[in-house]
Amino acid sequence: MSRFHDFGEEPSSFLVENIDLLPRGRALDLAMGRGRNAVYLAEAGWETEGIDISEEAVELALELAQRAGVHLNVRVQDLEGQVDFDPESFDLIVCFNYLHRPLIPKIKIALRTGGMVVYETFIVDQAAFGRPRNPDYLLERNELLRLFQNFRCLRYREGIVGSTKAVAGIVAEKI
Repeated sequence: MSRFHDFGEEPSSFLVENIDLLPRGRALDLAMGRGRNAVYLAEAGWETEGIDISEEAVELALELAQRAGVHLNVRVQDLEGQVDFDPESFDLIVCFNYLHRPLIPKIKIALRTGGMVVYETFIVDQAAFGRPRNPDYLLERNELLRLFQNFRCLRYREGIVGSTKAVAGIVAEKI
């Protein structure tokens, strides 16, 4: 289907479905893991940066980028530690399958006016399907929508996806 299939690293379907809504420019992938979304954005023309706590994941992301023929700026960093971003420095910030609520205000500051966030992670209903189960890592119902209530919401979905996960996802613009 896509070039990423060869690497076993398909980008998030929520990101792919909404790619045409997103402003071009500088992108940040938070908790990027092995880089599937960061590489996808870089291939689509974004100047992409990724952050993850795992040195191994960052190395795998760089390998994936190399195989895809794109460049990523990456760093190993604990997003739950001291992390700050320059104000209004990104056109797009994406985050998938990760929740640390104190990061949300930092995301808002880091986005330029007119910039967008694509955020998708697990909701409380996920406990029925397995991990994560810790409520610190699960959104309450409609919480993601509330967290970005001062943004213009372009797309929002919440609920059970397939038979394996329960998530909320938002595409929202900083106004």
